[in-house]
Amino acid sequence: TDRPTPPPSRTPPPTPTNFTRLPIVPTLATILALWLLSARLVKYRTQVGSFIQGAYRGSAAVLGVAFIQNIYGNAGLAPLMIVAAVPLYNIFAVIILTIYGEHPAGPQNSRGSIKRTLLNIVRNPIIIGIAAGVPFSLLHLRLPAMLDKTLASFADMSTPIALVAIGAGFEGGKALARLKPTLAAALIKLAVQPAVFLPIAIALGFRGQELVALLIMLGAPTTVSSYIMAKNMGNDGELASSIIVA
Repeated sequence: TDRPTPPPSRTPPPTPTNFTRLPIVPTLATILALWLLSARLVKYRTQVGSFIQGAYRGSAAVLGVAFIQNIYGNAGLAPLMIVAAVPLYNIFAVIILTIYGEHPAGPQNSRGSIKRTLLNIVRNPIIIGIAAGVPFSLLHLRLPAMLDKTLASFADMSTPIALVAIGAGFEGGKALARLKPTLAAALIKLAVQPAVFLPIAIALGFRGQELVALLIMLGAPTTVSSYIMAKNMGNDGELASSIIVA
């Protein structure tokens, strides 16, 4: 006997617009929850920014497209998610690290703090790189082969060099003193975020490479650039490196 055909799903497939908006909700919700949680998990003000950044900011740009291309043969809508997520990650990271970091000029009033935050956002190398690359993508412009290969070589070296810097500056004693926030941030980044937000995405109709891209965004290890940003902006570099190593 023929089995009855199941009724079609009432959940519409995700559109590119929905896919680019999707990172906003979990990122905002996670940052707010981490902000409240940091009062119980960190002892010092300079650790707050490192803890929050390490618990939400993953390596989606490095791992996302490569993983999905290996699994499905094409990236699908994953680059749209990364284009939306990476600037969002960096803008919030700059804001948080500026608020909680030790500034060489000492404490500033609210107007000076806002100005410094905006300047840090504008000067962020990752945001500058994205802004510089968007016109090439939209206009389908190609760089000369020599320049393209040179930039690709620099890009390939960036993550290994950052990992070497983290390893060179890693101190076991200081890491053990920060064990509680380190383990909490790693657990939130690798397990809690996917467990909370993936069921929501499935209910919204995300499947296939879109769902895998979201899983990578939520559950990817903390990006190595978080250590460099935390250290350069007067936050706890030891905590940031410990979260990456964990």
